Amino acid sequence: MQVGHKRRLRDFHQARWDEELIFELSVPGERGVLVPEAEEKIRRVAGDGISTIPAHLRRKTPPALPEVNQPRIVRHYTRLSQETLGVDVTPDISLATCTMKYSPKVQEHVVSRHPGITQVHPLQDEDTLQGILEIYYQLEQFLKAISGMDHFSFQPGGGAQAIFTNASVMRTYHASRGESQRDEVITTIFSHPANPAAAATAGYKVVTLMPDERGLPSLEAMRAALSERTAGFLITNPEDTGIYNSNIDKYVQAAHDAGALCAYDQANANAVLGIARARECGFDLCHFNLHKTFSAPHGCMGPALGAAGVTEALEKFLPVPRVTYDGKTYHLDDDRPHSIGRVRSFIGNVPVALKAYAWIRQLGGEGLREVARCSVLNSNYLEKEVRRIPGVTVHYAEGRRRLEQVRFSWETLKEETGVGTEDIKRRIADFGLQHYWTSHHPWVVPEPFTLEPCESYSKADIDEYAAVLAKIAQEAYNDPEFVKNAPYRSTVHKIPDQYIDEADRIAITWRQYLKKGLNRVPHEGDE
Repeated sequence: MQVGHKRRLRDFHQARWDEELIFELSVPGERGVLVPEAEEKIRRVAGDGISTIPAHLRRKTPPALPEVNQPRIVRHYTRLSQETLGVDVTPDISLATCTMKYSPKVQEHVVSRHPGITQVHPLQDEDTLQGILEIYYQLEQFLKAISGMDHFSFQPGGGAQAIFTNASVMRTYHASRGESQRDEVITTIFSHPANPAAAATAGYKVVTLMPDERGLPSLEAMRAALSERTAGFLITNPEDTGIYNSNIDKYVQAAHDAGALCAYDQANANAVLGIARARECGFDLCHFNLHKTFSAPHGCMGPALGAAGVTEALEKFLPVPRVTYDGKTYHLDDDRPHSIGRVRSFIGNVPVALKAYAWIRQLGGEGLREVARCSVLNSNYLEKEVRRIPGVTVHYAEGRRRLEQVRFSWETLKEETGVGTEDIKRRIADFGLQHYWTSHHPWVVPEPFTLEPCESYSKADIDEYAAVLAKIAQEAYNDPEFVKNAPYRSTVHKIPDQYIDEADRIAITWRQYLKKGLNRVPHEGDE
């Protein structure tokens, strides 16, 4: 079926199972594997010749774990996998600001699952961790070249924690100078919300700048917000609208003139790899999301790692331990009296660092620049196609190109049909497309949706995605109630909003689930 775009829509219907929780599959006495007994020498160490766990460390009652055999486990998780969508199944263009890209399988099977990685323990002596420490050290050199920063820590467990790390470095830096009165940070509404949230968690008051007609914060408003209480300026560039602030160095200089530090949130760095660097913009701190930009799977699809970078003047405040190299041996250096301390256990998520290292090594410098070029090309092509769809508008900076993402609006469609972005979010699941991102709250752009095709997707993928949006818009004009009652062919369903606020219907553990009686047999007519 052609709908004004060059891509035929695929006939999609997702497998849907009435799947029990793993606890409900439990059958007393069933086993999936028989664990071999420990060697006699180990049992003797435990003290009673029976258990490998000393008596004073044992539980008084066994844990209430499900008892299931292997076929039951395989069937259960296979059925669950058929009810999910991901980048290996469908174009994942719609989780914009998160740079959902294809992660090469070599990183999974050859690198991060290598026994030399999976069988090490973080408490081993550093002499036995030389390979991993070398990779950490080399990865730091790569990110220094990419950003222009002088040092990096890979300890933070995600972008928000990297921002928190940088905010903590700011606080410690100002305190070391006797300027603890600096208790405010400035950010912008279209920067990632983790910037104000993490800064507030670090103890700062937050001043948020709103956009002007260009979609950017006014430099005059920035200068007016600065004072002797300003500790830092935190900004994403390009912001989540996809608009790049080409005068960012002037904002940074204004902050420096007021005695503040500047932190660059580079979670949207996919468009500027090998092209623009934090150093040349004048920033003192930055962070990358290795689980996004550098191709380790994102969020719930894999652990996260926020790489926090700083200039030489701030290096002494970074978290411990630091990976150092004396020309022969790599070391874990904890002797850092000015450090903010640890923000996470050990040295962070090693598998994510390994995948990022492998990705950079595969691409090289020119490959990274090609990533940026393809991301910008894909985004601008998708914007051209989506702008053609009736009901779509794009706010701010008319006629100016965005970079690797665009925040669109269904405001016109909502006014003309009553169908809004949340309705389209549910209907898109019927076409086999994964999560559809609206925007962070509050919705400054009305009825928003944000798309980022990055470099992973082909022209055919982009055409398919645009064709789906065009089809849904057509449906909204012809039969709005049909769109509002979606989805029809997916495992997901429309959740009544009030359930979110009903404590007796929410359970996040098996114990709560049983206590609240939520495992009852549903009655006819139940939601």
